[in-house]
Amino acid sequence: MSLRKFTTKTFPKIFICAIIAVACCFPAFSQTFPQGAATGRTEMTGSVTGVDIPNISVDIRNPETGQEVAFSVQLLLTLTVLTLAPSILILVTCFLRFSIVLDFIKRALSLQQVPPTAVLNGIAFFMTLFIMWPTFTQIYTNAYRPMADGEIGIEQAFAEAEAPLRMFMYKQMASNSRQQNAATSYITMFMSIGGLEKPQTLADVPTYVLVPAYILNELTIAFQIGILLYIPFIVIDMVVASILMSMGMIMLPPVQISMPFKLMLFVLVDGWGLLTQQLFNSIVR
Repeated sequence: MSLRKFTTKTFPKIFICAIIAVACCFPAFSQTFPQGAATGRTEMTGSVTGVDIPNISVDIRNPETGQEVAFSVQLLLTLTVLTLAPSILILVTCFLRFSIVLDFIKRALSLQQVPPTAVLNGIAFFMTLFIMWPTFTQIYTNAYRPMADGEIGIEQAFAEAEAPLRMFMYKQMASNSRQQNAATSYITMFMSIGGLEKPQTLADVPTYVLVPAYILNELTIAFQIGILLYIPFIVIDMVVASILMSMGMIMLPPVQISMPFKLMLFVLVDGWGLLTQQLFNSIVR
């Protein structure tokens, strides 16, 4: 028999016979176990339970009372505040001052990528957390904990959380006579813009007036510190530029030569330690 005849005629017959033989032997294979093997069953006992998948449903209906409307508005305002919480914490704490000063020192050293901005923001964050910890503890004790226990409502909790932050901002604005005059001018400016009467005490100043005044005060102080940090490094740049001009090296960038000298000066005087200490002293006196 040739190979072609075997392939085209004999192979289909052999394939069909093999399928029939397997089908006949399958019941015996499925019910017979090798000698010494453990027997098993496919039935599930009553102790076997399925996986419980929770049913999630959303009920949307119209409010029936005024209290439900007020609660919906409160919930919306709470979610909005939580969304803006990072920005609010940056603006009402000393993080603003720290981050600006650290960025100033990076630019004064003529550094572009080292240290990264994320590292500087991390340093500013932990310094802010260290200083603001007593204020946050007071907010937790007087506002969050009683509200979580159901002792006070949202309005009273907001007022209790607002008071420590207001005191912190006002103390920073009234740290010395010169800053106090500037802070008073900022508060007066925003009060006049809002058409409000001149305040007599801190209680007369609304929070939405105190916060922008505090931000302007922090920006002013941060820029003052940044200018003082820039002066010694500008002197080094001027000296290096004068030397290069006298030597006729006009095409050589002065920053490329002055940057190692600025780094050596900053490291020799323990610049990071002095900067951190002075930033703490500017907040805590």
